[in-house]
Amino acid sequence: MKINTYIFKIAMVIGLLFFIPQNVEAQFLKKLKEKAEKKIEREAEKRAERRVNKKIDKEFDKAEDVLDGKKPESNKSAEKTSSDNKSAETNSEKNISSTKPSVVWSKFDFIPGDEVIFEDIPSADEENGEFPSRWDLVNGQVEIANVDGETVIMFVDGGEIVPYLKNSSVDYLPEIFTIEFDFYKPAGGNRLSFYLTDQKNQRGKKVYDNSQVFDVTPLRVSPPEGSSVEHSGRDYNYCKNGCWTHVSIAYTKGKLKVYLDDTRLVNIPHYSFNPTGFTMYPYFASAKDNVPFYVKNIRIAKGGVKYYDRFLSEGKIIVNGIKFDVNKATLKPESMGPINEIYQLMIDNPTVNFSVEGHTDSDGGDDTNMTLSKARGQSVMDKLISMGIASNRLKYDGFGESKPIDNNTTPEGKANNRRVEFVKF
Repeated sequence: MKINTYIFKIAMVIGLLFFIPQNVEAQFLKKLKEKAEKKIEREAEKRAERRVNKKIDKEFDKAEDVLDGKKPESNKSAEKTSSDNKSAETNSEKNISSTKPSVVWSKFDFIPGDEVIFEDIPSADEENGEFPSRWDLVNGQVEIANVDGETVIMFVDGGEIVPYLKNSSVDYLPEIFTIEFDFYKPAGGNRLSFYLTDQKNQRGKKVYDNSQVFDVTPLRVSPPEGSSVEHSGRDYNYCKNGCWTHVSIAYTKGKLKVYLDDTRLVNIPHYSFNPTGFTMYPYFASAKDNVPFYVKNIRIAKGGVKYYDRFLSEGKIIVNGIKFDVNKATLKPESMGPINEIYQLMIDNPTVNFSVEGHTDSDGGDDTNMTLSKARGQSVMDKLISMGIASNRLKYDGFGESKPIDNNTTPEGKANNRRVEFVKF
């Protein structure tokens, strides 16, 4: 169509040339002819180029269909490909699928220490409105409060607290330890920080430059040493109206990990500071502005021997990191670290069978504790079976408060007595 248009234009111009001198007319026609010929050549080249591109695209589509395991939709000859070609395609697909890696990656491998050295689970015995008896105050205002029927530590106006220990001026964190606590960030609240130093009693080691402070929200942990903020994978609407978050810290001879609920966020292979104590400090906590922070269930424990090594030496594994709701047999999410470890041990050692046995402290009646301990043993057994352990490799029992391994006069002793044992049978 475009070529016909150009010819028509040329014809029109030729008609006008009757009024132009002959020599001028000849030159003009020559130039016009050359211009038209070049235009026609360019159009032909473009059409040829488009045909080639279409053909190339079509061949690429065929190749992609083969890789995707599809047949070309419009190529009938492709449907008649030889069995050799089909075999080659199948082998190609197998080769492609075989390159996909098999990934085993645990984001929650927290195992609590096996000897509790400090524990504070505020009880009803703590008088409401008083300073928590198991702590020392660095600054601010901190009190015991009752929230939703539960006794907690409330940060009323700022507040910075450290464990109240006899020898807190010296390093009271062993070379292998774990720390756990639950904190509540209110709607509109800022963040909670923890230091791995005692900010009141270890004056010579007090942190002024925040080189050992970890800032925590229910979404992230921001470690020191210039590390970038790590996210827990939750969106920013999470905890919009306030929420509880469980924090777990594990330190093993220079290696430091920090977890939020069931997700590990920080994994520092060589922590450049020596942890010596523990301090908690919620930023801008203010009860009068309706942004108080709450903390509960704080525990510091010494690390211990690996589960399999304990099993080999003692024929049983004592675990106090498996936790339940108060006076119930309902497992808490943070219990999955130890349970996953027991599960893997049984998978790796198919001849190992366990009796899962619950134990309690002396609080409450004998009969109640006996019933509760049996129910907790069964709950852990049922969890392992649901994960794939054969039921004939497990059984359960409970002994209430009848077999203490520590005293029942201190919070730490009671914490050690509240345990689950995996006994070989």
